[in-house]
Amino acid sequence: MRGAAIVAMIAYHFCFDLRYFGVLNADFEQSSFWLTARSLILSSFLLLAGVSLVLATRNNSSTARFRRQVGVIALCAVAVSAGSYALFPNTFIWFGVLHAIAVSLVLARPLVGHPALALVLGVAVIVAGVGFAHSSFNRLPWAAIGFVTVKPATEDYVPLFPWTGVLLLGIALGHTLGRDAARGFVNAQRWPAWLAFLGRHSLAVYMLHQPLLVGTLWLVLKA
Repeated sequence: MRGAAIVAMIAYHFCFDLRYFGVLNADFEQSSFWLTARSLILSSFLLLAGVSLVLATRNNSSTARFRRQVGVIALCAVAVSAGSYALFPNTFIWFGVLHAIAVSLVLARPLVGHPALALVLGVAVIVAGVGFAHSSFNRLPWAAIGFVTVKPATEDYVPLFPWTGVLLLGIALGHTLGRDAARGFVNAQRWPAWLAFLGRHSLAVYMLHQPLLVGTLWLVLKA
């Protein structure tokens, strides 16, 4: 499932890069099609992060390993910020999807054993994030929380409200998938090996795909 999300993300970013090079005329900021696509892709990653948190806990993953994983994600988030600043100094990514996942994992981990509470809080966080806004949150660092009245000038903005709520829903979903009947259904699927590979190495793919896409397009279009 994460591999499928990766494929969707690569397709989205490929179209974004085509616009960057002037090949595609698409309004990623206003078009309902592109905004919906982005929301679905983001939701899939955060939902699966919650599911993975449950599965890791069920497999007795240690606190030290959890901290290492969150640390790696956080370091990658810093690298994304630095790389985006080099390309888009005025709209660099200061709180994107990796930043949100790293913080949300830490906030959500105490709820990993409480799926009902995670479900209720997840819905509440999503509703609050979508339904409430105040100008006090428009400036940094408060904009990372959400509740902004004007979207910040950045290439990727994934505030904690509402997106942490999606990860919390993933915790509830993770417990559902852990039941025998659901597990049998999931295991019965015959996913292609390459798709499973993308899912197992999603962070590395995330970090490498944009430099590869941009570099390839530059070579092809500028040659």
